[in-house]
Amino acid sequence: MSAEYVEPSPAGGDRYRQRVRSSGSAEDAVRCRLDALAVAARFHGIQLDRKDFRPHPGEEVPSPAALVAWMHQAGLWAKAVRLRWRQLMRLQSEAPLVLLFSDGSAALLVGHDSKREVVFLKDPRTPSADPPIAVDELRLEQLWQGTALLVRRARGGSLEDEPFTLAWLARMVLGERRTLREIVVASLALSVLQILPPFLIMVAIDRVLTHHSMSTLALIALILALIAGYETLLGYARREIVEVMSTRLDARLNLHVFGRLLELPIDFFERTSTGGTTHRISQVFKIRDFLTGKLVSTFLDTFTLIVLLPFLFWLSATLAWMVLAASLLIAVIIAAFLPAIRRVWANMVAAEIKKGAVLVETVHGIRTVKALALENARKLEWDERVAEAGQARLQTGRISNWAQTLVTPIERFIDRGVLLMGAYLVLSAPADTTGVSTGALIAFMLLGTRVAGPLIGLAKLIQDVEDVRSSVAQVGEVLNNPTESAASRGGLRPVFEGAISFNEVTFAYPGAKTSALDRVSFDVPAGTMLGVVGRSGSGKSTVTRLLQGINREYAGFLKIDGADLREINLTHLRRSVGTVMQDNFLFRGTVLDNIIAGRPNLTLEEAVRAARLAGAEEFIERLPGGYETWIEESAANLSGGQRQRLAIARALVADPRIVILDEATSALDPESEALVHANLIRIAEGRTMVIVSHRLASLVDCDRILVMERGRVADIGRHHELIERCAIYRHLWLQQNRHTEALGGQPTPKPAVAPAE
Repeated sequence: MSAEYVEPSPAGGDRYRQRVRSSGSAEDAVRCRLDALAVAARFHGIQLDRKDFRPHPGEEVPSPAALVAWMHQAGLWAKAVRLRWRQLMRLQSEAPLVLLFSDGSAALLVGHDSKREVVFLKDPRTPSADPPIAVDELRLEQLWQGTALLVRRARGGSLEDEPFTLAWLARMVLGERRTLREIVVASLALSVLQILPPFLIMVAIDRVLTHHSMSTLALIALILALIAGYETLLGYARREIVEVMSTRLDARLNLHVFGRLLELPIDFFERTSTGGTTHRISQVFKIRDFLTGKLVSTFLDTFTLIVLLPFLFWLSATLAWMVLAASLLIAVIIAAFLPAIRRVWANMVAAEIKKGAVLVETVHGIRTVKALALENARKLEWDERVAEAGQARLQTGRISNWAQTLVTPIERFIDRGVLLMGAYLVLSAPADTTGVSTGALIAFMLLGTRVAGPLIGLAKLIQDVEDVRSSVAQVGEVLNNPTESAASRGGLRPVFEGAISFNEVTFAYPGAKTSALDRVSFDVPAGTMLGVVGRSGSGKSTVTRLLQGINREYAGFLKIDGADLREINLTHLRRSVGTVMQDNFLFRGTVLDNIIAGRPNLTLEEAVRAARLAGAEEFIERLPGGYETWIEESAANLSGGQRQRLAIARALVADPRIVILDEATSALDPESEALVHANLIRIAEGRTMVIVSHRLASLVDCDRILVMERGRVADIGRHHELIERCAIYRHLWLQQNRHTEALGGQPTPKPAVAPAE
């Protein structure tokens, strides 16, 4: 690495340290770390805003893990590493390395000079034209403890981007190679130790009892005690390693599933039942139990077989073949039942999905159920689904029972048949002829049960794999849908002014026979307050959905400040566009948490300012805990108007350049609506406002009003212009204000409610 730099001087490190110390506060140090990462990201063509960073709970200074997570969200590969001075001297990459200092700040390592024994550091807060400062090893060690972040472009083919299949699970498990090696070594050692006690017991029976050797018996007892001690220690170590690996696999699986779920587009959830999605995702628990339970135990038992089988054949080949033949027969029986089990299992899963959908739908719509006295109707539907699921479960249980009924006698044969055959071999011929002595038979019985169990477990693993295959397929039906990840990681991150342009935009919802938007064209200058009106189904809300990037499969061009919307980073777009819908969801948590949900690093003062703009401040101050008041599930302790005003505050708190109000005031009472409308001028300062409303009286002050009709632009202009020239707008206006026109007066500020889209 090389760079243009300031001539090294003995004071170079002191100058840099003094610059860092002059930052003054932990907050400045945090900004320094985030700015350093932003500079590193810019080197790879990614624009980052430190306002988008989300710290881990309880962290004053961003940890390396939190910074790495931020880089991953931006579509970059990052890794925290520990380096030493001599490793810095050998770096060949042209990309800057981020050094994390012990005081919470950071710097960019942009080069080094091996001959001079110095590195060149760049403070991310200084102008880009300023040259880096040369720092030697002694002075760097006063600032830096060895932690650094490597940042580069993410490469394709990562595990996170692959379809969710059994192969994906296998790759995830094999990613724990180091831990698996440790488990293998511990398992082999334990298996060897498990052989020794039966062998010593055989010696005790065949030799000690015959010759009455007390000294040999004492030695055997001592060896058995030592083996028990080693087994205890090795067993503890192996269980600890397995537990750590299982916990890690469980965490990776759950993080991947939930992260992939959040990357799915909104239209997936709109066309899929909530109950069905919830049931399919719940299959993750079965997959987890398989990975951390049955698979691990079978994996460990396999090593028992590898060590014990040769010893069993040494004791008695006849008895060993009996055990293997019986276990193979069990495997054949289970394999024969697999097609039928797979078929009835699929039927049971489908029935459970339908049952779960009824439950979720009823819970979500419980107010409607109570209001319309639909309890009996819902109960009848639930009873039908329960009956279907019960019948399917019964069929599954019956087939499994038949298989188990055939397997059980063979399992009993392994225990009892080996004893009888072994006794026959002992009695029928001398031990030196058959190779089976009384001690050898007892040793075989002690070890045979340990071998039969794993063999049966391996046979049953076939059925377990089929069950997991079904669960993986169900989860894959959700996770393997196209995601928004590519649009959320790459793309442009411009600073918005708010100019919007639709040019021949055509869009149709999947499965629809007609287009929701048909060659729509209009321009909205930055800072304009645009009203959008039209009859139900005219395409008003579709315009806002496209602006939010919810639907991106449209023809034509939709631009913001001249940038094609499909080229803009999706996360950046949605954080730059404040949206308030007719029905808004509030999360469990405090009022403050909900207002700053999108930007958790914002201050209380910024939240109060947004609440004041939304007309929410007065009711928040009357709440028992003010901004710390706890909001219950579904915001049951707030009125509809209060929920809506909090949603408006949440949209405004990040100071977006574009604000969309899609029927946002329709649920407000007249007083609350008047408060919001009174603040609209203040809200609109420096912003582009897109206001969808069926109440035309609320749009008369808009700079422009867009009239939609059957997916097309009928007209666009100011209120008085549309009254004169647009028949559709005039018709809608007269419908809502007929009584005021008849009286020859001015329209009332609160017109009658017309049907909403």
